[in-house]
Amino acid sequence: MKEKMKAYRFPLILLISIIIGSIIGLVFGEDATAIKPLGDLFINLLFMIVIPLVFFTISSAIASMNSMKRLGKIMGSMMGVFVVTGIIAAVFMLVATVIFQPGQGVDIPLETPESTEEMTLSEQLVNTFTVSDFVDLFSRQNMLALIIFSVLVGISTALTGEKSAGFSKFLTSGSEVFMKLVQLVMYYAPIGLGAYFAALIGEFGADLIGDYAKAVIVYYPVAVLYFAIGFTLYAFIAGGKLGVVLFWKNILSPAATSLGTGSSIASLPVNLQAAKRIGVPKDVRETILPLGATIHMDGSCLSAMLKIAFVFGVFNMDFSGWDTFFTAIGICLLSGIVMSGIPGGGFMGEMMIISLYGLPMEALPIISAIGVVVDPPATMVNVTGDTVSSMLVTRQIEGKDWINQAEVN
Repeated sequence: MKEKMKAYRFPLILLISIIIGSIIGLVFGEDATAIKPLGDLFINLLFMIVIPLVFFTISSAIASMNSMKRLGKIMGSMMGVFVVTGIIAAVFMLVATVIFQPGQGVDIPLETPESTEEMTLSEQLVNTFTVSDFVDLFSRQNMLALIIFSVLVGISTALTGEKSAGFSKFLTSGSEVFMKLVQLVMYYAPIGLGAYFAALIGEFGADLIGDYAKAVIVYYPVAVLYFAIGFTLYAFIAGGKLGVVLFWKNILSPAATSLGTGSSIASLPVNLQAAKRIGVPKDVRETILPLGATIHMDGSCLSAMLKIAFVFGVFNMDFSGWDTFFTAIGICLLSGIVMSGIPGGGFMGEMMIISLYGLPMEALPIISAIGVVVDPPATMVNVTGDTVSSMLVTRQIEGKDWINQAEVN
């Protein structure tokens, strides 16, 4: 019993700190933003670590693989899992929006947005996957470019063979050092997350009961249900009852961090720790989680569907019919998997909603505002979805007995 309580001690401390912070935000309102710097310190520490952590974890994981064939299996399985979970998330929210009709009867003043710059997809893709200078890799704004560079370094190290043994050890040591650094930073997490939640509730509390209250009332419970029911089911598929136990035993820390920071990238260090404790193999977790933090967003699939249904209600349009639904699911997949990794991808996804459904440009501010008010739970679903996806990929790669071996180890 003591061992079980010890395992849950730190997550419970985080949960208590979040509750205390939320109460402070409710009581003091906007005055609670005075302690926001304490939260900013925590998130900045995580952002400071994430660039070298991503490089060392991905490159060392790939460099240590026995064959490139295994890398191909991991990547192929990963994309399959990402697409399937994205579709399930979109359908999950679709059912909720059809039942509750979040935009029905909502009266929001329409404002014409400022003129926007034209962006070509080809330019966005080039800027997403590459940078013009090596030093530009050291920015979280170019995360996909850094991931691709890390993958190429890992592959090159593996293909070089014995001559790269020293460099391979350096990559592995770097990965261990930065994971230890994450542990040190997490000692400050209760203070940082408590302060961040106090500021968050104090600043946005009024927005949650304004014009967008109906969208919030739909999204927050649906996100929590998808997190609780959907991810429990995924964990069961991945590892049976033991998989469910290990998932819930370790997921609270990354869930709390993502709720407080509102950033998948900032939550990545904590998420890597959680996946390691669950027993996901090093090469799987250190390949999938960094990629998932940029291109796998189940929470964004949920919010994209909500945006579509909400704006349909605002403009008194009929949100029904298979054509409308299939188009909506396709938009959600593009928003949650493809465009999420492109700089400005959120804006491009919103523009896609407007253009495909022939909506007026006045719909753009409405759609953007929904993204702001549902961001905390959306990020939580994004982050924890990566964790359970790594479990599903491990199940496909290692077989159904992987979870028992992980528990033994």
